[in-house]
Amino acid sequence: MNILQFFSENMLMIYLVVFTIFLGWELISKVPSVLHTPLMSGANAISGVVIIGAILLIRTADPSDYFTLVIATIGVILGTVNVMGGFSVTNRMLEMFSKKKKK
Repeated sequence: MNILQFFSENMLMIYLVVFTIFLGWELISKVPSVLHTPLMSGANAISGVVIIGAILLIRTADPSDYFTLVIATIGVILGTVNVMGGFSVTNRMLEMFSKKKKK
């Protein structure tokens, strides 16, 4: 498959990905820093959906379709890193609000 053919067949999806990247960047840059941690907690659910979707894509992909397998594997890895980071940040945030134990 030629790369130009790939772009011409998937032009709508490419436009959609570029649009969502710019939209996400604009939305996140406008969020006050106080709200970043709660939003990261909510993003864990979205990353969980990405992980499940990537796992389903790996299961249904043709074993010789390396492009799909690589993209899905990258999705699983990045989604997992995002979930782990979100949970660790949320845990640190919740520790800030817990009462200190007396010695």
